[in-house]
Amino acid sequence: METVLHWINNAPSASTGERTGDVFNPATGEVQRKVVYSTPAEVDAAVKAASDAAESWRTSSIAKRTRVLFAYRELVERHRDDLARMLTLEHGKVFSDAQGEVQRGLEVVEFACGLADLTKGTFSENVSTEVDSYAIRQPVGVVAGITPFNFPAMVPMWMYPIAIACGNTFVLKPSERDPSVTNFCAQLLKQAGLPDGVFNVVHGDKVAVDRLLEHPDVGAVSFVGSTPIARYIYETGTRHGKRVQALGGAKNHMVVLPDADMDLAADAAVGAAYGSAGERCMAISVLVTVGDAADKLLPKIRERIAALKVGNGLDPASQMGPVITQQHLEKVRGYVDQGVREGAELLVDGRTLKVPGHEKGFFIGPTLFDRVSPKMDIYQEEIFGPVLSTVRVATYDDAVKLIHAHRYANGVALFTNDGGAARKFQNEIQVGMVGVNVPIPVPMAYYSFGGWKQSLFGDLHIYGRDGVQFYTRNKVVISRWPDPRFRGVDLGFPQNR
Repeated sequence: METVLHWINNAPSASTGERTGDVFNPATGEVQRKVVYSTPAEVDAAVKAASDAAESWRTSSIAKRTRVLFAYRELVERHRDDLARMLTLEHGKVFSDAQGEVQRGLEVVEFACGLADLTKGTFSENVSTEVDSYAIRQPVGVVAGITPFNFPAMVPMWMYPIAIACGNTFVLKPSERDPSVTNFCAQLLKQAGLPDGVFNVVHGDKVAVDRLLEHPDVGAVSFVGSTPIARYIYETGTRHGKRVQALGGAKNHMVVLPDADMDLAADAAVGAAYGSAGERCMAISVLVTVGDAADKLLPKIRERIAALKVGNGLDPASQMGPVITQQHLEKVRGYVDQGVREGAELLVDGRTLKVPGHEKGFFIGPTLFDRVSPKMDIYQEEIFGPVLSTVRVATYDDAVKLIHAHRYANGVALFTNDGGAARKFQNEIQVGMVGVNVPIPVPMAYYSFGGWKQSLFGDLHIYGRDGVQFYTRNKVVISRWPDPRFRGVDLGFPQNR
């Protein structure tokens, strides 16, 4: 059986340890390959490769870095369908969704190609007599990324293109559940001309993560995943003197006012709740209906759910695939069971779904609850599956209070035809990313992605200008070229003249 190896110094690297993990095809439930789990020594080897390459890469010209990224961009574009097929086979999402993931990652690569402008410093002439001051941004050094299973191509691309463009070297620890796409991207970076050691991949679990967080030569760590792990990453990394951006969990609300276009809202709710089997940090998992909106909206949602095709992601007819593992399937089913026990009204039960010919696959169908209470676990917890909960409220103010009371504040959406209500909502809602008649408000590459409250640990969001700031350090220089008129010892505190 094929084994996915580490990638160190621009070459595959076998593990010296004995631990491996299974990589499943979620549609069939079969193990299709193994992935090696790194030891601390192998993480050290990857960091050493990155450290050895750091000095030459940080001093390489911006022109050279840009040429490498442009070449990489062309290679990703050329192999977009190959990457999408790998995603479908290991993650389970449908092929068209996988193509979309690659495209959104590619947009960050394109943004990184323009870093020559974004990393420019500032200059002030004559801050004092014949004294100039200027600020420059320099790379951190060796930086690391720890990324989740749900976007194995896109989320790493939120990190390493910008980090590399800024002159850093990179060590990536991707999810061990769907690792193949990461190694393929590493091969494409090599083909693009990236020097040895600039980009390295170590596979594994907590052993690899902890070593990256503790390693003295790693200067910064980026993470995307669940809130408990994000908090652990942030606290452990900062305790070891690193800068950390750790993006955590979400419970994204979609507010529907009574005046909304209900067909548009129904299409959006179904797409945002059940796309990628709900395994998106930007998935809509709570539908907040104001006034009588639920009575008009829920029948339309049920009609659309009934027409959805769930199946193997490589089947062009499939609109939704399986979840990632059997363990995750049981977790999602358990939340549905809990919702029924807590008294929510189960309108559509995805637990009964059977996909012919894929009886061992990790499938659960779209699930819809009505009359969910904020006290219920299915409202409070991030389920990360195709489960949509409807909470009915009387007024707009009640909807805002409901959202503000939740510990997550990642993304939110409002559906309305009232421009005044939309402007009021976008101004006062305390959530990091807001959509108006847009259900999944994922920012473009030239903005930044990140939530508030327990959805983000750290000061800076990921990619965009925040990404440039995160992967560089600011240095201020005060410069004077000696002038014979100003010689002599002066013990006074420097003063501006």
